[in-house]
Amino acid sequence: MKIISWNVNGIRAIAKKDFFKDVEQMNPDILCLQETKAQDDQVAETLFGITDYKIYSNSAERKGYSGTAILSKQEPLSFSRDMGITEHDTEGRVLCLEYEAFYLVNVYVPNSGNELKRLDYRQEWDKAFFDYLKKLEQNKPVIVCGDFNVAHKPIDLARPKENYNKTAGYMQEEIDGMDRFTQGGMVDTFRHFYPEKEKTYSWWSYRAGARAKNVGWRIDYFLVSESCLPNVKNAFILMEVMGSDHCPVGIEM
Repeated sequence: MKIISWNVNGIRAIAKKDFFKDVEQMNPDILCLQETKAQDDQVAETLFGITDYKIYSNSAERKGYSGTAILSKQEPLSFSRDMGITEHDTEGRVLCLEYEAFYLVNVYVPNSGNELKRLDYRQEWDKAFFDYLKKLEQNKPVIVCGDFNVAHKPIDLARPKENYNKTAGYMQEEIDGMDRFTQGGMVDTFRHFYPEKEKTYSWWSYRAGARAKNVGWRIDYFLVSESCLPNVKNAFILMEVMGSDHCPVGIEM
């Protein structure tokens, strides 16, 4: 089984590029998308041509903002949207599919934003999301993937010194949030297989030709419950796949 996660930065925008061809070539069993920037009916309409997958989506109340979707070849046992917390459930950021052996959670974690206006909220979110995953884990192992909007370690971004505690995505408070996941029983699959692999990123700013120069950040992850780890055979980042400011990341099980 191959599961891929991709922040598409607008499902309707990327659909006008090579998205459908890329999906066909990647051929995932499950594809998790973040930042769809579309309502549920618009997601369904945009993905109408994809017939091999069941499509599930979770949209923000605010139109053209945030949003997640999952395409799955296998029909899940059940699916649910959001965390069940009113203050966190208006932006379509969490989508969960339950399968026989695991829960799959697709997440688009809030960005702390320009001038770090949402950094306090982000810390509340990180804690609530961790608790949500731990609750699921009481029933069966969890695989969580998506855009976590944080580079965890210095190796995970091209310019750590310049950005540390100055830039959203590499504030100590955000790093602490990621530590909570990795110290709380969730394994970063890419670093499990490639603990010292450098210059492998999943997001690049549109400014100053960052992608061409590979001045990037690894902010898209697959975390799995420790009990699930023996079933994960590999983790990968498809840096060559274009269409968004993020590239797809994935695991093979």
